[in-house]
Amino acid sequence: MSHLYRNLRIHQVFGANTDVGKTIITTALVRASALRNNPVFYLKPVSTGPLRDADDEHIKRFAGPKRSLVEARCLFRYEHPVSPHLAVKMASDASDKEFPAPSDTAVLTAIAEHVRACARKCQGGHMYIETAGGVHSPALSGTTQLDTYRPLFFPTILIGDFKLGGISSTISSYESLLLRGYTVDAVILFRDKYYRNYEYLTSYFAERNLRVISLDPPPPRLDNCAENIASTESYYTQVVPEGLNGEVFEAVQHLDDCHARRIEELDSMPRRTLSSIWWPFVQHGLFKSEKDVTVIDSASGDFYSVYNRTAGSPSSTPSSDGSLLTPQFDSSASWWTQVVGHAQPSLTLAAARAAGRYGHVIFPEAIHLPALKLAERLLTHGPGKGWASRAFFTDNGSTGTEVALKMALRSFSIHSGTELTSADRKNLGIIGMKGSYHGDTIGAMDASEEGVYTCEWHQAKGLWFEPPTISIKRGKLGVSIPTAMSAATPFVHFQNLASVYDVSKRLATPLAETYRLHVRKVLQAFSRSQDRRLAALMLEPLVMGAGGMIFVDPLFQRILVDTVRDRSLFSSPLPVIYDEVFTGLYRLGLESSIPLLGSNPDIAVYAKMLTGGTLPLAVTLASDYIFQAFNSQSKADALLHGHSYTAHPMGCQIANETLDLIDGFVKRRSWKSAQAKWTSEPDTKLGSWSFWDPSFVQAISQVDIVDEVMTLGTVFTIKFNGDNTGYVSHCARKLLQAIKAPEGGMFGIHFRTLGNVAYFMTSLNTPRENIEVVENRIWMALGQHGRDPPR
Repeated sequence: MSHLYRNLRIHQVFGANTDVGKTIITTALVRASALRNNPVFYLKPVSTGPLRDADDEHIKRFAGPKRSLVEARCLFRYEHPVSPHLAVKMASDASDKEFPAPSDTAVLTAIAEHVRACARKCQGGHMYIETAGGVHSPALSGTTQLDTYRPLFFPTILIGDFKLGGISSTISSYESLLLRGYTVDAVILFRDKYYRNYEYLTSYFAERNLRVISLDPPPPRLDNCAENIASTESYYTQVVPEGLNGEVFEAVQHLDDCHARRIEELDSMPRRTLSSIWWPFVQHGLFKSEKDVTVIDSASGDFYSVYNRTAGSPSSTPSSDGSLLTPQFDSSASWWTQVVGHAQPSLTLAAARAAGRYGHVIFPEAIHLPALKLAERLLTHGPGKGWASRAFFTDNGSTGTEVALKMALRSFSIHSGTELTSADRKNLGIIGMKGSYHGDTIGAMDASEEGVYTCEWHQAKGLWFEPPTISIKRGKLGVSIPTAMSAATPFVHFQNLASVYDVSKRLATPLAETYRLHVRKVLQAFSRSQDRRLAALMLEPLVMGAGGMIFVDPLFQRILVDTVRDRSLFSSPLPVIYDEVFTGLYRLGLESSIPLLGSNPDIAVYAKMLTGGTLPLAVTLASDYIFQAFNSQSKADALLHGHSYTAHPMGCQIANETLDLIDGFVKRRSWKSAQAKWTSEPDTKLGSWSFWDPSFVQAISQVDIVDEVMTLGTVFTIKFNGDNTGYVSHCARKLLQAIKAPEGGMFGIHFRTLGNVAYFMTSLNTPRENIEVVENRIWMALGQHGRDPPR
């Protein structure tokens, strides 16, 4: 919802406190803009108190000699002169019928519509949007203004406090703005000759490259209305002279310069990017045009604000309102990390709190409270409950899985019951799945078979099973059985998600026996033909992400776990690793796959969603059985693995806050409503439900160009037919290219593909109405114009 126009410079005015002169100074800015022959728009989103004292009325009265260029407006007005949240409550109490407070979304929508209308009226103007009270004064909903208005992301003017204590309140307000990502272009305040706050603040902010402008204070308010008006008009004439000189005009020019620099920088970013950045997972030979660079100006909630340099030009889309910023839904959840939406204030404050208290501190032989609390939480109340005894911190998912491999291989070496030579240890292998991916560090690569992600040093070490997969084909849910398993039928139908994901009931079915026989047969054949010993089982439970969003039959994975712990096949049970970097922490609608699979791992890895998409952090959980393999009196036996930023306090603090937020989401009515569409017995522990509408999913599966679809929790995937080139395919990108741009009043969608597979994800708190827009855009992009998607 961010707005930026070439032809309309917009600034939002916040005050460091109440009664600091926001309206007086804003009026001066309005007059100066008008005297420079700029059309000027003033907006007071919310006003409380009598109309005669309203700020927009003050603007109209004192707009100056070129008042015809000034338009002043208020959107929400309440008569009681109190805080907005209280004013709307008092209005409701005085009404004969219920009078609910407008939501933050309603307020933002009204502001955005007004801004768009103003932008269409002029070819070069200024706009000032004045807030109420101080930066943290409540909006109508009770949310503080800083958080309410943040999605609009207007550049800010901070009106400093010139009174006693004003230095502190001004600096505190400035820091509160910065913590929420606002860009503060100027601090303006009155020159009080006694406290002289402006002197200190000018020096203080100069060190931060922030312009401070001070003005003479207004005269005292007079009791006589006519005399007061005359006195006030005289003041404005002095501080905003028709000669176009003085501090106010300097301020207006400075704000114009800031606006121009912002656009110039956004304009230059694609060119500078193509000459300096090496992107991951991108073939630069295919991306040579500046228009291919997505410039993200800011992000909020589920959306990016993407720069569109052609907006307002003849080549712009008919739906464009002239704004240089386009909202795009982040449908990849920023590489699967988003869980609570971008720029979540509580996560930002958690990071600041830890940074202010610790910065970063060394971790070996030491502890800090954020790390200890996170470890205890994951072990006793989280996915490690009942089986894990230790938490090992690393930097990201790849390093988390790499240390998991070290743990598993050492444990096998110690507990295998046979003496392994150095060559034997270096030749140990992993059991896994075809299409698996555990990270881009070379050790993690070695735990997957050869593929597009591997490199020159990669040496695949193990045995990989082709997995049975779950999908919806032409409206039918079922499991596709690989031909190597000699199943009676290649596609086994199921009535609903609950039945296919009820692993405990399916253990006694003929299909389970087919899986058991196949797994044992393959393992026995491998042991006869290979000199490599298999030392661990490593799984991405339920969904293999980077391999193509492959939904694996959980029954098959459970059979694998049971088999590697069968002493009739292995002298010692093999360690089992669950790589839940992508799937864990409710990405698939359940905290962990462990309850669904019905079997605990020995090691499990969590990352991505752990910190709400704010900072990288990973935690590898391990059982005491694994830990004891490293526990001795010799330093050489220790787990000699670590990173300089291991368990960094900011990441740990953010993770604790993220888990608190998730605990609240799980109890929300929106979760229960989504679950009820998929099953008559909602249960977040089973994971057999999705945020995506079941009727929509069924309908997409029957579109001609679609091979299959699948969904769980926040994830929805579409596999297109007719292109079997795998990861290097461009068909999914081409088929859905149209959804990137906004159309018909609907926002654009930023999406990622894996060859002929397109995937879409929500956060855990994405409003249902936003998901419906994404569904509608997908539906239309696949040629379903003129037909509403089923609901």
